[in-house]
Amino acid sequence: MRKTLLALALAAGVTTPALAQDKTFDLKISHWVPASHPLQKALEDWAASVEKASGGTIKGKVFPAQQLGKAFDHYDMARDGIADVTYVNPGYQPGRFPIIGAGELPFLISDAKGGSEGLDAWYRKYAEKEMKDVKYCLAFVHTPSSFHTRTKKVVVPEDVKGMKIRPADATIANFVTLLGGTNVQSSAPEVRDIIERGVADGVTFPAGSLVLFGVDKVTKYHMDAPFYVTTFVFVMNKDKYNQMSAMQKKAIDDNCNTEAAGRVGEPWGKFEDAGVDKIKAEQGQEVYKLTPEQTASWKKASEPLFKTWADGVKKTGVDADAAMTELKASLAKYNALAQ
Repeated sequence: MRKTLLALALAAGVTTPALAQDKTFDLKISHWVPASHPLQKALEDWAASVEKASGGTIKGKVFPAQQLGKAFDHYDMARDGIADVTYVNPGYQPGRFPIIGAGELPFLISDAKGGSEGLDAWYRKYAEKEMKDVKYCLAFVHTPSSFHTRTKKVVVPEDVKGMKIRPADATIANFVTLLGGTNVQSSAPEVRDIIERGVADGVTFPAGSLVLFGVDKVTKYHMDAPFYVTTFVFVMNKDKYNQMSAMQKKAIDDNCNTEAAGRVGEPWGKFEDAGVDKIKAEQGQEVYKLTPEQTASWKKASEPLFKTWADGVKKTGVDADAAMTELKASLAKYNALAQ
């Protein structure tokens, strides 16, 4: 029957890749930042591209702001089918995804677009092992970011001692502990509240998101340095993907690649970069850069994090040294390896 329909379609000059008998899918796409965040448009654009590639047989609706579930649960939501495609911060669950944690290491990634492409190209073979219970789509990063604090300026590593910091990810959490600080865990939408109430003294955040979430209203000191990035992934429910036809799977796969990772990372990077000037324009804010000597002290202090990452990766059976060499080579290829 399918061959007959295909022959009729070709004879009639029909060029759309979809055939009438392909099942239609309405994907629930979930994330946990506000609809005003650039990620909303990135996911809408991703869904539109998939719809076009599938000849209209795959449509997607984006659910922002934790409508379908908490930020920390988004990986499991995709695994369990609560949502079909989700936006995940692997660092929200320390120890669960040790390999991709390499992207969180300080002073490693210098650029959002190239960093997203370099990280994604490197991680693809490891995703099959580390995220095997979902359909891995792509990985990306935001622009390099750093500390924002309320009452105490953080200039050198020793300044973190005694402070309560909301870390961006598991690696930064380890760093805060290493430096004698205390971690305060919360999702991004909760950061303003915990700083305003004094539960935390500061946060590691990109500048644009700081303004978006209103955290600039409760912080004063802002380090302007390419200190760290946070890694993110889009993942898909594996059962939903496996129900699709070969043509439909190709429509997904063509939008789950390294080029697509760059398309997601680049506009977000520009959004975050623009936040620095917005903060500078506000009264009572101090935005400061690090001297070469101060930067060197941070790099020296962060060296144990590389060993911690390597030890975690070795437990998975992966050669950590080889993996790090591969990651640096991939970042260099996409002009995003920090100097």
